[in-house]
Amino acid sequence: MGWAQVFVGMAFAGLLVLAACSFRVYLAVRGLGRELERTRRRLAPKQSALRDELRRLGDPQESDTAPDGVRSS
Repeated sequence: MGWAQVFVGMAFAGLLVLAACSFRVYLAVRGLGRELERTRRRLAPKQSALRDELRRLGDPQESDTAPDGVRSS
């Protein structure tokens, strides 16, 4: 009977350790999510500007073509 109580106590202690570790992981993941959201907000204007620049460079424009039909680089 004494061994059963020791076993239950050890199992409970192990579960407490796992619960504490799980809580720490939860807090770290929540902090990482906040950091990612902050980074996304900071990069959004630059990403939009880059997207606009790529779109502008991808579209052929008349101003890039010389009168003799040769495109400047």
